[in-house]
Amino acid sequence: MFSSLRSWRLPRLALAIAVLLGVSATAAVAAGPHGPKPTVVLVHGAFADASGWTDVTRNLLRKGYPVIAPANPLRGVDSDAAYLRSVLATIDGPIVLVGHSYGGFVMTTAATGDPDVKALVYVAAFAPDAGDTVGGLASQFPGSRLDPTALDIRPYPGGNDGYIKTSVFRSVFAADVPAGTAAVMAATQRPAELATLGQPAGEPAWATIPTWTLVATDDQVIPAAAQRFMAQRAGARVTEVKASHAVMVAKPGPTTDVILAAIKGVS
Repeated sequence: MFSSLRSWRLPRLALAIAVLLGVSATAAVAAGPHGPKPTVVLVHGAFADASGWTDVTRNLLRKGYPVIAPANPLRGVDSDAAYLRSVLATIDGPIVLVGHSYGGFVMTTAATGDPDVKALVYVAAFAPDAGDTVGGLASQFPGSRLDPTALDIRPYPGGNDGYIKTSVFRSVFAADVPAGTAAVMAATQRPAELATLGQPAGEPAWATIPTWTLVATDDQVIPAAAQRFMAQRAGARVTEVKASHAVMVAKPGPTTDVILAAIKGVS
């Protein structure tokens, strides 16, 4: 019964998104010449939400790929990975898993051992090895401007949330995004639990799953040198683009192209 429920949910979700975005419903659930097209799962990171994937989602739906962009809880590495695994478990068929920023950290642990995940795509993202932490990787190379002075800390019951200060959000996170768009992103950002910085990653999915990386060369959050280091360690196929940390917003075309290359690479 659960399997049939999974089969029912995702195609209809793709259809609903397709209607909202003005995409052909037939294209949204079409099968490829070698079987069902993979579902592309887009995982956002901290200080963002799934709306950052809007243009990439539109591009992929127009190509006929089912897409889901879940809400990453941003409460802790283990719980966020468990949540993502629960989302993946509802999807029938092959999956291409895409993560931005901290979303890459989460998916690296969540996808380990999942035979349905056929490719990993890191978009200006953390690609940790076992035991790595966000804080350790972020400080391993110079160049990040996301330091304590850039954050507003807001306590909540059980912890502390970090937000990028609106006064520096654009310059730190989205320097090549139009000012009006960046202002909306700053106002609607989802905070991250600060304890996440010191929580270790599990066994990396990239050790067994083909991997692609899009390096944002002007990134002020995760320095390009750190992205290249993680990509090389993961054996990833690397594409570089001149862009800020919000590369999927500023450069949705090149971001989509890397995802399509991953799909082609495992088809």
